[in-house]
Amino acid sequence: MIEKRDFYINGAWVAPSKPQDFTVIDPSTEEACAVISLGSQADTDAAVAAARTAFEDWAFVPKAEKMALLKELLEVYTARSEEMAQAISLEMGAPQDLARAQQVGAGSWHLEGFLKAFEAFEFDRKFTDTEMTLYEPIGVCALITPWNWPMNQIVLKAIPALATGCTMVLKPSEIAPLSGLLFAEFIDEAGFPKGVFNLVNGDGPGVGSQLSAHPDVDMVSFTGSSRAGIAISKAAADTLKRVSLELGGKGANVIFADAGAEAAGRGAVRCFRNTGQSCNAPTRMLVERSIYDAAVEAAVETANATGVGPASEEGKHIGPLVSEAQFDKVQGLIQKGIDEGARLVAGGVGRPDGLNRGFYARPTVFADVTPDMTIYKEEIFGPVLSIMPFDTEEDAIRIANDTPYGLTNYIQTPDDERRRRVARRLRSGMVETNGSGFAQGSPFGGYKASGNGREGGTFGLEEFLEVKAVSGWNS
Repeated sequence: MIEKRDFYINGAWVAPSKPQDFTVIDPSTEEACAVISLGSQADTDAAVAAARTAFEDWAFVPKAEKMALLKELLEVYTARSEEMAQAISLEMGAPQDLARAQQVGAGSWHLEGFLKAFEAFEFDRKFTDTEMTLYEPIGVCALITPWNWPMNQIVLKAIPALATGCTMVLKPSEIAPLSGLLFAEFIDEAGFPKGVFNLVNGDGPGVGSQLSAHPDVDMVSFTGSSRAGIAISKAAADTLKRVSLELGGKGANVIFADAGAEAAGRGAVRCFRNTGQSCNAPTRMLVERSIYDAAVEAAVETANATGVGPASEEGKHIGPLVSEAQFDKVQGLIQKGIDEGARLVAGGVGRPDGLNRGFYARPTVFADVTPDMTIYKEEIFGPVLSIMPFDTEEDAIRIANDTPYGLTNYIQTPDDERRRRVARRLRSGMVETNGSGFAQGSPFGGYKASGNGREGGTFGLEEFLEVKAVSGWNS
């Protein structure tokens, strides 16, 4: 049993003021794997105070010194990447291959991207011959991160905050806290000044709410559910702090007939990745009617070929859902799809054959889904794909936009003009076309209920900066 009760505050590991044990569950086995402590108001206050004190110096540390520390952090991260992979695999159920290549790999990839963007970033910009525009750190930042892509989200927040001269308090998910604690070790080993980075474990109603409302916190950067994002925004309103939100999604994957039915198979693979626990997953598949039946068949073949197993095993399979609560939610929504008349063509309720313990869900495909169904509207956050036909381009655009969310949509067609035309019409922060991934430093974020900020590269740096106009710079 791993015991990690201490918090990282002001450059040291300190015991909680009022220990409140919280058991971390291995989702592959349903067994306890670690114990942490949840923080109290006193712990939150201590971490914020440390960050506030450190800000006065860190904000003015030269860019070259910050760059050297960030490069050292990347070296530590790389050297200890296997430790991080095992922590993520244990805490949230990512299979070994996924944990190493994508979960840990996302962190190093974004860190490298921020280093490139930081090197080229101009903090002092000439506006006129006598006026200068200064980009300055916003101050003390609360970073509240989720369990589904731990390093992806921690790096997307902590690195630009560090680079721009902000100080911070990180609250990782209490469900998957081991990776965040390990990241704090990396920060310490890299040699960042005390108080610049702090970590307090806790849940949303506790430390999360305390940070959101704290008068000495200048900004909250949150990734999680839209429901929680609304609560954080309300809590932050009294102190008028900046709130940057990366929230849920219900992405549409628009497949035109000229892309071929096999595109549905590839789309199903993308939907099931990380056991469907990705806000940008293409969970609604819209298929032009002339290839609809063949596309459904291709998606079914993919679902039936998708292996499910423990995170500790090597191989190209999907792991468990993260928790019992998540398992129950996904099972309930699958049953809801059946009850409301969607045509179940693969998977269904219950665990896969041979797995009677662990939070495993069956890769599931529904066909003939209609807009009145719950599985059409709600973010399921599991390996569940909903397929529906469309007749015209306008029809596809209307269905794709028929959601409160707007994070990532997908288009499959070899027709360049159509692809660009439809991409312009889709109301989402990102549109992935023909399986072409986004570049390093590309802006990640959404429209509508999917949030209001952008993460990654230059866009991520700008999120943590204030803009100051100074006249008479050169008199």
